[in-house]
Amino acid sequence: MIDGVATDSSSIQGNDKQRRTRRTRMTGAERRQQLLEIGRTLFAAKGFEGTSVEEIAAKAGVSKPVVYEHFGGKEGLYAVVVDREMRRLLDMVTGSLTAGHPRELCEQAAFALLDYIEEYTDGFRILVRDSPIPQSTGTFASLISDIATQVEDILGREFKSRGFDSKLAPLYAQALVGMVALTGQWWLDVRRPKKAEVAAHLVNLAWHGLDGLEQKPRLIGHRKN
Repeated sequence: MIDGVATDSSSIQGNDKQRRTRRTRMTGAERRQQLLEIGRTLFAAKGFEGTSVEEIAAKAGVSKPVVYEHFGGKEGLYAVVVDREMRRLLDMVTGSLTAGHPRELCEQAAFALLDYIEEYTDGFRILVRDSPIPQSTGTFASLISDIATQVEDILGREFKSRGFDSKLAPLYAQALVGMVALTGQWWLDVRRPKKAEVAAHLVNLAWHGLDGLEQKPRLIGHRKN
Protein backbone atom coordinates (compact mmCIF):
# COMPACT_ATOMS: atom_id res chain seq x y z
CA MET A 1 0.00 0.00 0.00
CA ILE A 2 1.34 3.43 -0.97
CA ASP A 3 -0.25 6.58 0.59
CA GLY A 4 -3.22 4.52 1.62
CA VAL A 5 -3.73 3.09 -1.85
CA ALA A 6 -3.39 -0.65 -2.42
CA THR A 7 -0.95 -1.54 -5.17
CA ASP A 8 -0.61 -4.60 -7.34
CA SER A 9 3.06 -5.69 -7.42
CA SER A 10 2.62 -7.42 -10.79
CA SER A 11 1.24 -4.19 -12.21
CA ILE A 12 4.27 -2.24 -10.95
CA GLN A 13 6.63 -4.82 -12.41
CA GLY A 14 4.78 -4.66 -15.70
CA ASN A 15 5.07 -0.87 -15.80
CA ASP A 16 8.80 -1.09 -15.05
CA LYS A 17 9.25 -3.55 -17.89
CA GLN A 18 7.39 -1.25 -20.27
CA ARG A 19 9.58 1.70 -19.26
CA ARG A 20 12.74 -0.36 -19.83
CA THR A 21 11.42 -1.45 -23.22
CA ARG A 22 10.73 2.14 -24.19
CA ARG A 23 14.22 3.18 -23.12
CA THR A 24 15.93 0.48 -25.21
CA ARG A 25 13.70 0.65 -28.28
CA MET A 26 15.74 1.64 -31.32
CA THR A 27 14.92 3.17 -34.63
CA GLY A 28 15.41 1.00 -37.70
CA ALA A 29 18.68 2.75 -38.52
CA GLU A 30 19.95 2.36 -34.94
CA ARG A 31 19.06 -1.33 -34.89
CA ARG A 32 20.79 -1.90 -38.23
CA GLN A 33 23.94 -0.19 -36.96
CA GLN A 34 23.85 -2.25 -33.77
CA LEU A 35 23.57 -5.50 -35.73
CA LEU A 36 26.46 -4.43 -37.99
CA GLU A 37 28.71 -3.73 -35.01
CA ILE A 38 27.82 -7.01 -33.31
CA GLY A 39 28.25 -8.96 -36.54
CA ARG A 40 31.62 -7.28 -37.18
CA THR A 41 32.89 -8.29 -33.73
CA LEU A 42 31.67 -11.88 -34.02
CA PHE A 43 32.91 -12.38 -37.59
CA ALA A 44 36.35 -11.09 -36.57
CA ALA A 45 36.53 -13.41 -33.56
CA LYS A 46 34.90 -16.55 -34.96
CA GLY A 47 34.83 -16.21 -38.73
CA PHE A 48 31.77 -16.52 -40.94
CA GLU A 49 31.18 -20.22 -40.36
CA GLY A 50 31.63 -19.94 -36.60
CA THR A 51 29.04 -17.19 -36.25
CA SER A 52 25.32 -17.92 -36.18
CA VAL A 53 22.24 -15.78 -36.65
CA GLU A 54 21.08 -17.00 -33.24
CA GLU A 55 24.19 -15.60 -31.58
CA ILE A 56 23.95 -12.29 -33.41
CA ALA A 57 20.31 -11.92 -32.39
CA ALA A 58 21.03 -12.89 -28.78
CA LYS A 59 23.85 -10.34 -28.49
CA ALA A 60 21.51 -7.66 -29.85
CA GLY A 61 18.65 -8.71 -27.58
CA VAL A 62 16.31 -9.31 -30.50
CA SER A 63 14.71 -12.28 -32.23
CA LYS A 64 16.18 -13.96 -35.32
CA PRO A 65 13.51 -12.50 -37.65
CA VAL A 66 14.84 -9.00 -36.88
CA VAL A 67 18.24 -9.96 -38.34
CA TYR A 68 16.55 -11.41 -41.42
CA GLU A 69 14.39 -8.29 -41.75
CA HIS A 70 17.43 -6.01 -41.94
CA PHE A 71 19.89 -8.16 -43.89
CA GLY A 72 18.09 -11.20 -45.26
CA GLY A 73 20.32 -13.49 -43.19
CA LYS A 74 23.90 -13.96 -42.07
CA GLU A 75 25.25 -13.77 -45.63
CA GLY A 76 23.71 -10.36 -46.20
CA LEU A 77 25.06 -9.00 -42.91
CA TYR A 78 28.53 -10.33 -43.68
CA ALA A 79 28.51 -8.77 -47.16
CA VAL A 80 27.62 -5.34 -45.75
CA VAL A 81 30.32 -5.60 -43.06
CA VAL A 82 32.95 -6.52 -45.68
CA ASP A 83 31.86 -3.73 -48.02
CA ARG A 84 32.06 -1.11 -45.24
CA GLU A 85 35.55 -2.23 -44.20
CA MET A 86 36.81 -2.29 -47.77
CA ARG A 87 35.59 1.25 -48.37
CA ARG A 88 37.06 2.43 -45.07
CA LEU A 89 40.51 1.04 -45.86
CA LEU A 90 40.49 2.23 -49.46
CA ASP A 91 39.47 5.73 -48.36
CA MET A 92 42.21 5.81 -45.72
CA VAL A 93 44.90 4.79 -48.21
CA THR A 94 43.84 6.95 -51.14
CA GLY A 95 43.14 9.90 -48.83
CA SER A 96 46.64 9.68 -47.38
CA LEU A 97 48.44 10.10 -50.71
CA THR A 98 48.99 13.86 -50.57
CA ALA A 99 52.77 14.32 -50.72
CA GLY A 100 54.71 15.46 -53.75
CA HIS A 101 57.84 13.37 -53.22
CA PRO A 102 57.43 9.71 -54.31
CA ARG A 103 59.31 8.40 -51.27
CA GLU A 104 56.98 10.22 -48.90
CA LEU A 105 54.02 8.86 -50.87
CA CYS A 106 55.31 5.37 -50.10
CA GLU A 107 55.52 6.32 -46.43
CA GLN A 108 51.98 7.67 -46.44
CA ALA A 109 50.59 4.51 -48.03
CA ALA A 110 52.43 2.29 -45.54
CA PHE A 111 51.23 4.36 -42.59
CA ALA A 112 47.63 4.33 -43.87
CA LEU A 113 47.49 0.54 -43.94
CA LEU A 114 49.20 0.19 -40.56
CA ASP A 115 46.89 2.86 -39.10
CA TYR A 116 43.88 0.88 -40.32
CA ILE A 117 45.21 -2.35 -38.80
CA GLU A 118 45.83 -0.58 -35.49
CA GLU A 119 42.51 1.30 -35.34
CA TYR A 120 40.19 -1.21 -37.02
CA THR A 121 41.74 -4.55 -36.10
CA ASP A 122 38.45 -6.45 -36.27
CA GLY A 123 37.78 -5.13 -39.75
CA PHE A 124 41.21 -6.14 -41.00
CA ARG A 125 40.83 -9.65 -39.54
CA ILE A 126 37.62 -10.01 -41.53
CA LEU A 127 39.14 -8.68 -44.75
CA VAL A 128 42.17 -10.95 -44.77
CA ARG A 129 40.03 -14.07 -44.50
CA ASP A 130 38.92 -15.61 -47.77
CA SER A 131 35.27 -14.71 -48.17
CA PRO A 132 33.00 -17.79 -48.08
CA ILE A 133 30.23 -15.82 -49.81
CA PRO A 134 30.45 -15.94 -53.64
CA GLN A 135 28.15 -12.93 -53.96
CA SER A 136 30.07 -10.91 -51.38
CA THR A 137 30.89 -7.37 -52.40
CA GLY A 138 34.62 -7.97 -52.56
CA THR A 139 37.70 -9.68 -51.27
CA PHE A 140 40.96 -8.51 -49.78
CA ALA A 141 42.67 -9.32 -53.08
CA SER A 142 40.29 -7.07 -55.00
CA LEU A 143 40.77 -4.34 -52.43
CA ILE A 144 44.54 -4.52 -52.81
CA SER A 145 44.06 -4.33 -56.57
CA ASP A 146 41.97 -1.15 -56.14
CA ILE A 147 44.68 0.44 -53.99
CA ALA A 148 47.37 -0.64 -56.46
CA THR A 149 45.46 1.15 -59.22
CA GLN A 150 45.74 4.40 -57.26
CA VAL A 151 49.47 3.85 -56.76
CA GLU A 152 49.86 2.88 -60.42
CA ASP A 153 48.89 6.37 -61.56
CA ILE A 154 51.50 7.92 -59.27
CA LEU A 155 54.22 5.52 -60.39
CA GLY A 156 53.31 6.00 -64.03
CA ARG A 157 53.92 9.75 -63.81
CA GLU A 158 57.18 9.20 -61.94
CA PHE A 159 58.41 6.60 -64.46
CA LYS A 160 57.59 8.92 -67.36
CA SER A 161 59.45 11.85 -65.81
CA ARG A 162 62.54 9.68 -65.33
CA GLY A 163 62.49 8.16 -68.79
CA PHE A 164 61.40 4.69 -67.60
CA ASP A 165 58.81 2.53 -69.35
CA SER A 166 55.49 3.68 -67.86
CA LYS A 167 53.86 0.44 -69.03
CA LEU A 168 55.66 -1.28 -66.15
CA ALA A 169 53.92 0.93 -63.54
CA PRO A 170 51.09 -1.61 -62.91
CA LEU A 171 53.64 -4.36 -62.17
CA TYR A 172 55.54 -2.19 -59.69
CA ALA A 173 52.31 -0.94 -58.11
CA GLN A 174 51.13 -4.51 -57.45
CA ALA A 175 54.55 -5.42 -56.04
CA LEU A 176 54.69 -2.42 -53.69
CA VAL A 177 51.12 -2.66 -52.41
CA GLY A 178 51.33 -6.44 -52.06
CA MET A 179 54.52 -6.12 -50.02
CA VAL A 180 52.90 -3.66 -47.62
CA ALA A 181 49.68 -5.70 -47.35
CA LEU A 182 51.42 -8.98 -46.55
CA THR A 183 53.66 -7.26 -44.02
CA GLY A 184 50.52 -5.79 -42.47
CA GLN A 185 49.01 -9.25 -42.05
CA TRP A 186 52.14 -10.37 -40.23
CA TRP A 187 52.23 -7.21 -38.05
CA LEU A 188 48.55 -7.70 -37.16
CA ASP A 189 49.50 -10.36 -34.61
CA VAL A 190 53.08 -9.59 -33.61
CA ARG A 191 52.81 -5.76 -33.32
CA ARG A 192 56.60 -5.56 -33.20
CA PRO A 193 58.51 -3.47 -34.05
CA LYS A 194 56.61 -0.21 -33.61
CA LYS A 195 54.47 1.10 -36.45
CA ALA A 196 56.84 3.87 -37.54
CA GLU A 197 59.74 1.44 -37.63
CA VAL A 198 57.75 -1.01 -39.75
CA ALA A 199 56.84 1.81 -42.16
CA ALA A 200 60.48 2.93 -42.34
CA HIS A 201 61.74 -0.57 -43.21
CA LEU A 202 59.01 -1.09 -45.82
CA VAL A 203 59.93 2.15 -47.55
CA ASN A 204 63.61 1.32 -47.17
CA LEU A 205 63.17 -1.86 -49.19
CA ALA A 206 60.80 -0.28 -51.69
CA TRP A 207 62.95 2.79 -52.27
CA HIS A 208 66.49 1.42 -52.17
CA GLY A 209 66.06 -2.25 -53.07
CA LEU A 210 68.12 -4.96 -51.42
CA ASP A 211 71.36 -3.70 -52.92
CA GLY A 212 71.07 -0.20 -51.45
CA LEU A 213 69.40 -0.80 -48.07
CA GLU A 214 70.09 1.74 -45.36
CA GLN A 215 71.32 0.15 -42.15
CA LYS A 216 69.11 2.46 -40.10
CA PRO A 217 66.23 3.57 -42.33
CA ARG A 218 64.69 6.97 -41.67
CA LEU A 219 61.36 8.60 -42.46
CA ILE A 220 61.44 11.84 -44.47
CA GLY A 221 57.76 12.81 -44.15
CA HIS A 222 56.03 14.62 -41.30
CA ARG A 223 54.77 11.33 -39.82
CA LYS A 224 57.23 9.98 -37.28
CA ASN A 225 54.99 7.63 -35.30
